Amino acid sequence: MTKGNSEKLTATCTRRQGEALNRLDRIREAARRDKNLRFTSLMHHITVDLLRDSFNALKRDVAPGVDNVTWRQYGEELETHLPDLHERVQSGRYRAKPSKRTWIPKSDGRQRPIGIAALEDKVVQQAVVRVLNQIFEEDFLGFSYGFRPGRNQHNALDALWVGITQRKVNWVLDADIRSFYDTIDHGWLVKFVEHRIADPRLLRLIQKWLRAGVSEDGEWSKTEVGTPQGGFSLGSGQAIFLWGRAKLSY
Repeated sequence: MTKGNSEKLTATCTRRQGEALNRLDRIREAARRDKNLRFTSLMHHITVDLLRDSFNALKRDVAPGVDNVTWRQYGEELETHLPDLHERVQSGRYRAKPSKRTWIPKSDGRQRPIGIAALEDKVVQQAVVRVLNQIFEEDFLGFSYGFRPGRNQHNALDALWVGITQRKVNWVLDADIRSFYDTIDHGWLVKFVEHRIADPRLLRLIQKWLRAGVSEDGEWSKTEVGTPQGGFSLGSGQAIFLWGRAKLSY
């Protein structure tokens, strides 16, 4: 009996995951067909199944955030936590927690601030990024490699090597944005997201993370500019910000 129930549960979860992927695929197809389309209804795609997939995609052994909840602790009652989290997200009762700030040394002797998000924030952020990727991945250019799914710095170096060895190249420009995370403008980031996203509930959710602030040694600090490295805007946010700047320059 136990084995039969387990098999049924596995089959049900697999079917639901397939349905969720199909819904995300339809978002991507719509984004591909119309480059000027603004999506007005996306929050219903943040389902319990997507939250479960997002939880399972997280790294297991990273340090906890201000909630002191680890991946394993949250997973012990996952099927109780996820429906409650889903209800809070959909009803607007979900509240983002501040990122826990820690510092890591840089090669030049300075220190880089890292923001560690609370466990539930990580889960919801991962789910939102999954949805946003379906849209913005259709807009990014092929030579863009930063903070994109399935791409990394090694792919970028491979592409660079091919470019400079198979084409006539006179010079290579190496540039970096100084203190990008510390100075990113929240207003402009949201404006760039709004190029494609017109769902007010999703926009409010993103703004909750931007305004959640940081906690260091138990002291909370408001963040009016900049984003903590390690939070939502590390990935899709930086990519969208740079995409928006490029779009305005066309």
